[in-house]
Amino acid sequence: MSKPSVDRRPPQETALVIHPVRAGASARDPRARLLEAVGLAQALDLLVVETVLAPLRASTPATLFGKGKVEEMHELAEAHCVSVVVVDDALTPVQQRNLEKAWEVKVIDRTGLILEIFARRARTREGKLQVELARLGYEKSRLVRTWTHLERQRGGFGVMGGPGETQIETDRRLLADKIIKLKKELEEVRRTRTLHRTQRKKTPFPTIALVGYTNAGKSTLFNRLTHSQVEARDMLFATLDPTLREIGLPDGRPAILSDTVGFISDLPHELVEAFRATLEEVQEADIVLHVRDIASPQSAAEAGDVETVLTQLNCSREDGRTIIEVWNKIDLLPPEEAGLTKARALRSDGAAVALSAVTGEGVPELLTLLANLVDEGPPLMIHLAAQDGEAIAWLYRNGRVIERADSDEGVELAVRMDRQAVGRFEQRWPGALS
Repeated sequence: MSKPSVDRRPPQETALVIHPVRAGASARDPRARLLEAVGLAQALDLLVVETVLAPLRASTPATLFGKGKVEEMHELAEAHCVSVVVVDDALTPVQQRNLEKAWEVKVIDRTGLILEIFARRARTREGKLQVELARLGYEKSRLVRTWTHLERQRGGFGVMGGPGETQIETDRRLLADKIIKLKKELEEVRRTRTLHRTQRKKTPFPTIALVGYTNAGKSTLFNRLTHSQVEARDMLFATLDPTLREIGLPDGRPAILSDTVGFISDLPHELVEAFRATLEEVQEADIVLHVRDIASPQSAAEAGDVETVLTQLNCSREDGRTIIEVWNKIDLLPPEEAGLTKARALRSDGAAVALSAVTGEGVPELLTLLANLVDEGPPLMIHLAAQDGEAIAWLYRNGRVIERADSDEGVELAVRMDRQAVGRFEQRWPGALS
């Protein structure tokens, strides 16, 4: 008789999620923010057993919350036997330490929560280095909370008197040394990425970057456009590291599409800085596709959060960047509202496209718009002999053939190409351009 299988997985930690509601602090619905915090906790495999919206008239320096609210949350944590309390706000090291003492459980704030998710999800060497660098910068100010041996002191060397440096000073120095080492490693990775980007610029392929609020459907759209299998799940930060693939635009024109990390409201400053190299894919792109979950009640507020980060990266429309809003998930809208959304996109004069990355509705219109944008300007007229198949094939691979006319005298093509492609073509087939 076979023995029953034993589940050796560690028990799931239970969590209480608290969202402090600051008066006039955000345009977002507090309930939506609380739901998002629950999603972040679940992305960290925490079992959320209770949630609380906690009005906050004024921030208390020692504990963030007032004494009464601290006691109330302690009773709630005890009643539900939670092992973790998630505070959906940025806590100072002192506040975090005092709340842990008061509630007698582990306390994690929004920044720590997102950093932990990123640490678990990063796959590439660059992503891991970026997360580790951000985490060390965050932990450096929290050594008193996270280390238990910091009261110890080390003696001096030789005949030197005095107690020597305290253990916390030693640990801070070690952390600072590690941060310096990580920055050097990351700089080397960035140089390699820059070389790859420089090589891509030598090709006539335009680059298109997908950005958007986390869970807006970027990876699903990426898979639809590139016929790839990038992980796409209904989970916050399901994908982290940038992914690049070639896509074919209408009439054979190729382009490079990159899928980047999803943005989120109040994205920790440490992560914006640490992921600056990854976000350079957005900065270098010819076209930015801002993917929005148009079916979300918070769609406008989420778009504002993304635009804030794009402004920080100097990638806004005010900076002269070409940005198209992709109104995704129209399949989740009621039929009448979906029709109005599609009509509104048509009236936007190319500033927006309504589509469904799941069903594919609206995707051909997006591809056509992209093809027109990357090939701005009048087409070039090229005359070739009928037997010059190599040149014709080259034009289909490296340009966008708008029209083709075959006759006894040869082949006449109307082609759109960028300047680099035109120069390369003229070098190989001089005299073919009209």
